[in-house]
Amino acid sequence: MPRAPRKLHTEEELYEYALKSLMRRAHSVFEMRRALERHADEKPIVQRVLARLREHQYLDDARYAKQFVRQRSENRRQGRHRIARELRARGVPDRHIEAALEEVLRDVDAGAQVRKRIERKLRSLRGPLDARKLASLYGTLLRAGFDSDTIRRELRATTKREVEALPEIEDVESTDER
Repeated sequence: MPRAPRKLHTEEELYEYALKSLMRRAHSVFEMRRALERHADEKPIVQRVLARLREHQYLDDARYAKQFVRQRSENRRQGRHRIARELRARGVPDRHIEAALEEVLRDVDAGAQVRKRIERKLRSLRGPLDARKLASLYGTLLRAGFDSDTIRRELRATTKREVEALPEIEDVESTDER
């Protein structure tokens, strides 16, 4: 059974807690509000601490969204849809999400990212590439946040060398949905 978080009684203690949290990793305003509310006795203190953090520019959803998109697209090679979904779950407003995606992913070739992931997966596969493995690969790429049209195009282009007759993608999608 998880224990209750330690309550902080003063604004200064709560502010110090927020700074320590931000030193570990960046937070959206929503995430920080939720964390502070778990530790605060009174809601007005949380609002004052959040205002102070924004004033010192420690909390900024637009900057957070850009940094998050850059990190997820470059390091984890995730697609646009997955990144947007995760930012929404972290409470970032859609206007910041869309602006960050447009700015950061403007020069990113999603097709090249999908090709790299396909080629890496094909190197690790044992045995022939059958419909089941293809469906698994398709599902993996969808969960990674790439557009289904891009996935289909790159799968057809990449696996043309691997498989003589690529199964119909509709069959692969219905297998993945089960």
